[in-house]
Amino acid sequence: MKRKLVRISVALVLFLTVFTVDKIVNLASVLTGSYGFLLPFGLYLAIYLLVGYDVLWKAVRNLWRGQLLDENFLMMVATFGAFGLAIYRGVTGQSLEGFDEACAVLLFYQIGEWLQKYATGKSRKSIEHLMNLRPDYANLLVGNELTKVDPETVKVGDLIVVNPGEKVPLDGVIVKGATDLDTKTLTGESLPRSVKTNDEVLSGCVNLTSQITVRVTKVFYDSTATKILDLVENAAMKKSKAENFITKFARYYTPIVILAAVLLAVVTGLVFNDWGVALYRALSCLVVSCPCALVISVPLTFFIALGTASKAGVLIKGSNYLEKLNQAKVFVFDKTGTLTKGNFVITTVEPVSKRAEILRLAAIAEKDSSHPIARAIVAAYGQKIETGYTLTNIAGGGVIATKGAETIYCGSAQLLREHQITCTVQSVTGSVVHVARNQTYLGYIVIQDEIKPEAHEVLSGLAALSARTVMLTGDNEVVAAGVANDLGLSAYRANLLPQDKVKAVESIYAEMNTKDALCFVGDGINDAPVLMRADVGISMGGIGSDAALEAADVILMHDDLRGILTTKHLAQRSMCIVRQNIWFSLLVKVGILVLSSCGVANLWMTIFGDVGVALLSILNAFRVKFSALKKRK
Repeated sequence: MKRKLVRISVALVLFLTVFTVDKIVNLASVLTGSYGFLLPFGLYLAIYLLVGYDVLWKAVRNLWRGQLLDENFLMMVATFGAFGLAIYRGVTGQSLEGFDEACAVLLFYQIGEWLQKYATGKSRKSIEHLMNLRPDYANLLVGNELTKVDPETVKVGDLIVVNPGEKVPLDGVIVKGATDLDTKTLTGESLPRSVKTNDEVLSGCVNLTSQITVRVTKVFYDSTATKILDLVENAAMKKSKAENFITKFARYYTPIVILAAVLLAVVTGLVFNDWGVALYRALSCLVVSCPCALVISVPLTFFIALGTASKAGVLIKGSNYLEKLNQAKVFVFDKTGTLTKGNFVITTVEPVSKRAEILRLAAIAEKDSSHPIARAIVAAYGQKIETGYTLTNIAGGGVIATKGAETIYCGSAQLLREHQITCTVQSVTGSVVHVARNQTYLGYIVIQDEIKPEAHEVLSGLAALSARTVMLTGDNEVVAAGVANDLGLSAYRANLLPQDKVKAVESIYAEMNTKDALCFVGDGINDAPVLMRADVGISMGGIGSDAALEAADVILMHDDLRGILTTKHLAQRSMCIVRQNIWFSLLVKVGILVLSSCGVANLWMTIFGDVGVALLSILNAFRVKFSALKKRK
């Protein structure tokens, strides 16, 4: 990149110097006679070869390979024709015209190519940190011996040692040691994650502090790092309709342009009997007709968008999903782990005067349970729990704890009724746990799943974009209604089993406009069927989840719902800029083509119609990145 920039800069300085001197003193008049054109020819030819030798080489190489009609070939034909026309005019004693235009065409074309590669490189840097996930080796532990091996040769169940400063090469579970892991390449989380024996570790993380021994749970090709790398490398293969259109367009457009230029030259030459004028007009048509602006700017726009999304912590599997996101009018959300944190907290204890006693008794009954509600109660009590109670679990009802003459009932209203204890059934949002001692009802605890702090912002943002938002959940009607009202959702459906979610999405499709798209946002663990059914499947917290990496089309690597809004805005901006570039390029080119055919436009105007339009389109593509950053702020 730097070498090419230096070459272009030197060529530009030389071109401006020669061009200025030529216009002041007329270089063709320095040498007398019919060979006066040789001086400007030699000077411009040197600049031409300096700036464009690689374009000429590509054209010849592609011609040898049978790839005749591409932009390199058009550049070569047009510039060779311009040189030939200038030589013809010089030999016949006419004023020179063509040398400077030929150099300008290649010079500005190379500037456009460099800008494209610069933009591509900047966007690639946004995702190349993902490429650093790839492990170079693994320290295989066999007995007491360590051997440095290729990670691909390590099997499930093998032991590997990860030293401080090394990447974790394979997914596994720590069997010895404790350390801090740098996980920001995977999750974007800047704070190190502390891990110890029996904790899971993912490939791609960096060990920061202490040596650990890990038992491998996945082979290299199934590991998290490898899957992410595959997704990044294959993203460019999934092209949008706009990119496929441009590819097909260029395939048929280029030969038609060449044929039209030949016909224009023949017809103009026969009509005006001036083959110099005919060749000049044909060359003008060739230059302005080069599809560089479209072939370069459209894929570049999408590539910049994918790189910008990656920098924001969103992995998009292809530009086709950007196109679908632009059409998305319905966003369907799973509740637990997506709109909510998936961890329960106590919001109410009634009556408040008996809070300490109710929590103490509930903690006694729930202390041995691994259920999230039980853990929330024990955490809220936060003191030493009395022992010596016999705990009896009642399926679907709760727990009965007995010790001597004391009996504690902790669970549903139905459990208490079955034991002839009268309790008040509260209509509240959340799960209600009733507590009684012996036959006396003491009160109840309300436990809710925490709503993610960014959920309100995201849902209000989608509503501002006129998008419909729907929540699907297996929770009961009361809980679902409370969350839906709190977040301002358009609709919700409760009491759904996992298999019911696909049916629910199908029913939503039946109500939609066929031109609109549907996005489903889930946690990527049990929502794989719905993620695959949706036009765009968006996975929350997908890193480490095989279901998410396989089924989702968009992965929010930071587990942040705001990535949905960022991606939606990015998709809208990308498609807007793609349409701008397509229409701007076509309209300008058609207009200059007509003027060139009529002899009104000269080669300099056609240079603007080609490389000028290409440069403007490339610069316009950069706006995807800046507009997305502005939206995030």
